[in-house]
Amino acid sequence: MVDEVFDIIQDINKADATILLIEQNAMAALSVSDYGYVLETGEIQMEGPGKELLDDERVIDAYLG
Repeated sequence: MVDEVFDIIQDINKADATILLIEQNAMAALSVSDYGYVLETGEIQMEGPGKELLDDERVIDAYLG
């Protein structure tokens, strides 16, 4: 089911629609995001292109293990 939802999100994005995605699964969310924000206790800790955040050691250590 989750894979289907992310497939639909990607299809909508390909149609040039803006999407606000709030998701606890950082790997899945950042892999489909053009730009992302990493929140911790309601505060923005990091932001940037989704692919760059996926490669950021701080994100990997804290959220991707």
